[in-house]
Amino acid sequence: MPANPQLQLIDYKGQNINLAAMSQDKPTLVYFWGTWCPICSITSPAINELENENKYPVVSIAIKSGSDQELHDYLNEQGYSFSTVNDQHGEIFSDWQGQVTPSYIILKDNKMTQGLTGIQPLWSLKLRLWLSSML
Repeated sequence: MPANPQLQLIDYKGQNINLAAMSQDKPTLVYFWGTWCPICSITSPAINELENENKYPVVSIAIKSGSDQELHDYLNEQGYSFSTVNDQHGEIFSDWQGQVTPSYIILKDNKMTQGLTGIQPLWSLKLRLWLSSML
């Protein structure tokens, strides 16, 4: 994890997201993806299901995925309800030293407990979040 990543974000709807506060109570999943990413189209439904279960906080960061309106339209078309930050120029992803999409970071108490990339099935994400909650 980078030395000083952005933990105060604003989603594409203008709502404040405080990753530091969210990760104090429960492990928080940060999901880096893009509307243009073919593998993300496989992984995003699992992220949406995880969000809908409401056991762990989920924040997604859409990298270089167009304007807020284009992102909104895409999320609606796909039926995704996860909280999304629009990283239009990839600055947040770069700040977090991201390399590939999709990428996942699990934060607990402001610290990265796990970092993953590629296809992660729902059961794997749930297990990793649960393990992080035991720390």
